[in-house]
Amino acid sequence: MAIKKSELYSSLWSSCDELRGSMDASQYKDYVLVLLFVKYVSDKYAGVKFAPIVIPKGAAFKDMVALKGKPDIGDRINKKIIAPLAKANNLSNMPDFNDPSKLGGGKEMVDRLTNLIAIFENKALDFSKNRAEGDDILGDAYEYLMRHFATESGKSKGQFYTPAEISRIMAQIIGIHEAKTTTSTTVYDPTCGSGSLLLKVGDEANAKVTLYGQEKDGATSDLAYMNMILHDNPTAMIKQGNTLANPLFKTEQGELKTFNYVVANPPFSDKRWSTGIDPEHDPYERFKHFGTPPAKQGDYAYLLHIVRSLKSNGKGACILPHGVLFRGNSEADIRRNLVRKGYIKGIIGLPTNLFYGTGIPACIIVIDKEKAHNRKGIFMIDASRGFIKDGNKNRLRSMDLHKIVDVFNKRLEIDKYSRMVSIDEIEKKNDFNLNIPRYIDSQQVEDMQDIEGHLRGGIPAADIDALADYWAICPQLRQTLFTGNRPGYLDLAIGKEVIKNTIYEHPEFVDFIDEMEALYIDWQKMSVATLKALTEGCHPKEIIKELGEDLLDHYAAKPLIDQYDVYQHLMDYWFATMQDDCYLIAVDGWQAETYRVMETVKAGKKKGQEVDKGWACDLVPKLLVVARYLSKEQQAIQELEAELESVAAQMTELEEEHSGEDGVFALLDKVNKGNVSAHLKAIKGEADVTEEIAVLKSWLQLSEQQTKIKAELKAAESVLDALVYGKYPELTVEEIKSLVVDDKWLATIGAAIHGEMDRISQSLTQRVKELVERYETPMPRQVERVADLEKKVNTHLVKMGFAWS
Repeated sequence: MAIKKSELYSSLWSSCDELRGSMDASQYKDYVLVLLFVKYVSDKYAGVKFAPIVIPKGAAFKDMVALKGKPDIGDRINKKIIAPLAKANNLSNMPDFNDPSKLGGGKEMVDRLTNLIAIFENKALDFSKNRAEGDDILGDAYEYLMRHFATESGKSKGQFYTPAEISRIMAQIIGIHEAKTTTSTTVYDPTCGSGSLLLKVGDEANAKVTLYGQEKDGATSDLAYMNMILHDNPTAMIKQGNTLANPLFKTEQGELKTFNYVVANPPFSDKRWSTGIDPEHDPYERFKHFGTPPAKQGDYAYLLHIVRSLKSNGKGACILPHGVLFRGNSEADIRRNLVRKGYIKGIIGLPTNLFYGTGIPACIIVIDKEKAHNRKGIFMIDASRGFIKDGNKNRLRSMDLHKIVDVFNKRLEIDKYSRMVSIDEIEKKNDFNLNIPRYIDSQQVEDMQDIEGHLRGGIPAADIDALADYWAICPQLRQTLFTGNRPGYLDLAIGKEVIKNTIYEHPEFVDFIDEMEALYIDWQKMSVATLKALTEGCHPKEIIKELGEDLLDHYAAKPLIDQYDVYQHLMDYWFATMQDDCYLIAVDGWQAETYRVMETVKAGKKKGQEVDKGWACDLVPKLLVVARYLSKEQQAIQELEAELESVAAQMTELEEEHSGEDGVFALLDKVNKGNVSAHLKAIKGEADVTEEIAVLKSWLQLSEQQTKIKAELKAAESVLDALVYGKYPELTVEEIKSLVVDDKWLATIGAAIHGEMDRISQSLTQRVKELVERYETPMPRQVERVADLEKKVNTHLVKMGFAWS
């Protein structure tokens, strides 16, 4: 059976447990990723003629497996596996598998490396049979590991990885998806790190393009090359060196090579950028027409390198700290010259704390040389508020990413989010200062307190008018909820306790909910055929892209509901469940395969032993089969469970009633059948214990009833389990499709989207209640209440013997 994406990720991440603690995450990532690389290239290319990756004889993963348990395993891995593989494929800076300072010495090293290799022996990790290859399942696993390593590495060593969400934004806003690309189309990243940003741009192209990357750190440049291979880009050119001091991609004449697309996430405010450079006499003339960046601030040095590396119609994007938008002196001169040249097409402000190397806010500067001389404005987006907390970092959600891309590519102007700013405004009103808050006020409107409303009562009409989006859909609802007070003020026309029901049950709101339900059903009908048509070899990433775009279009410009909120529900379910299901279908087709669930005991006498926890089916969970085919049996079980719960409640009630100081259960250390029976036997024949005996007998009768129901329940569950298990082989492909698509996927997605309707009604209810409670007690009445309360307090004090004047 195919391995699920989530299981692949967790399996690979568990391999890190073998190394965690003995070294820093920035170090042990190298060992794990190199093993993943060796396993993948061995499965895919070993014995293959003319393969892009050479696997020398004796240097495949199977040869590494043969070294398990050997006392010199580390030395042999270095000499027999890593060295030949690195030499044959021009790799350097590979990790030392015989380093006792990191892996331990003697038996500790042997055990650690043996266990690490064993993890990659998992039969499910057979990468030669990956039918969903076009979806880069291995590349995604690599990305998963890189993100986790970056998280653990902390501020000082997490800069080798650009968060995938930001890479996708950059890839989708530079226009490569619209171009007719070929292998002659070039994409370059001058500070490529592990290569994730470069690969994302390549993925957006309509045809294979040629990738170029340079990375200063030797170990990281090797990671980038391995990443290219794992993403099926073995011909990508990755070079190691300092891009600013020694750019390695040059023409035969020694000039900088130029590219169609350039993207980068350079080190923020690099204080050593000029090491090895004479900026005033730069042989590549990167600063000649714009100005020299300050000696201790390298942000514009990298941006100008990008500008110089672009063809005359080239396009690029660079992540830089916000300071580049407004800092003065030489940076102000560079900024002025870039704007006047028309090279800056757009600026996107990002949330704080997205990156692993820093918590400061950053922006994406989009460069476009094509028609630069005709550029009349710069398109700006303030996306600083769209994110979710993820541990100690912030993270862009799918909805945030998609909104940024849509708004930028379509030049949509949205209040407090985006606008096209004219060069005239930038120059004449702001002296080329590009700080986004000067052009977009993204601050939330303050909820104002109305003094007259507090003094005289009444809800300000302006606050009710602010809910205009609701009244546009439900105009009569406003009349139902509010009545006139005096000019400019309103009163609640109904009881405060029935606000919620009045909104929910109002005919206009009911009609709106019905319309939204019909809207979802329309999309569901459109999607069913697509989903049930999935076959082996399908590409899950294409599936979710099509579904997501259809859903966004379907909910575009609909009242009260944000299309991106709806989209996020789909994407949340995709990453949680549906993605794994689609990969199973891509490999095995519509098969409802069952398997035994084995769990390793983590503590106690059986620690390390595997325990059978029953059976399961990932694609078609048991509950779906039960609900559709065995509902009567399930109903019988539910009735037994309800009966059991009732009996338990009666026992608890009896115990609580007679557990007081003189209660019959107070004398027992623990209330159980043995103690109750023993106590009943002990008090028989005593005087005045009739009531106690009756209580104990009642408890014992309930206990026997409970035992009987439990036995019936266990037997019924066992029978149901057998019936369900026997049903799976009988399921037809059409039945499996219906169970998965109708009962599992679309039912879950539908429930989540319908929750948006609850959120809409709850938001209106809460706001109305908030306004009512804010102004329901005017100041004179509050003063009267204070006086009444003071009078009551004084009266009580006098009664208590305290004189109070």
